Amino acid sequence: MRIFGVSGYSGSGKTTLLVKVIPQLVGRGLRVSTIKQANPDFDIDKPGKDSYQHRSAGAREVLIVSARRWALMHEFDGPQDEVRMEDILPRMAPADLLLVEGFRTWPYSRIEVHRPALGRPLMQPSDPHVVAVASDARLEGLAVPLLDLDDAAGVADFIISHCRLETVR
Repeated sequence: MRIFGVSGYSGSGKTTLLVKVIPQLVGRGLRVSTIKQANPDFDIDKPGKDSYQHRSAGAREVLIVSARRWALMHEFDGPQDEVRMEDILPRMAPADLLLVEGFRTWPYSRIEVHRPALGRPLMQPSDPHVVAVASDARLEGLAVPLLDLDDAAGVADFIISHCRLETVR
């Protein structure tokens, strides 16, 4: 399984880019999975639901299953500073490509999504894992390729090439 990521500051358009690129990759015959970094207070469960009550009662893991999908909720033993890549990846089913949104401390190649209008600096100069920058503006002096943030097919082409993936197209 190849791992490739998208990083950037909040509001830069990471999720927007991924939801446009994923269909491009799937349309070329690739099995794609994703991991999304969430706020520490994130909770997929809701008070009042049976699964929430199971967790509240002390269950370490709760697996919710229907005829269409399943979701596993796992409680860590205590507060985590950072989730480790090697603890999460084994939980993923095999796929051709695992796209990671966030987790900038994990060592995987990634595209930085950068919008100069946000007023934030580029991460690329100090992040050796950034192999391209996707932006809605022209950026001068980059040490990596510049991708058009609005060209999902072009971004997909870059990921496929960088990860040396075989497609059916």
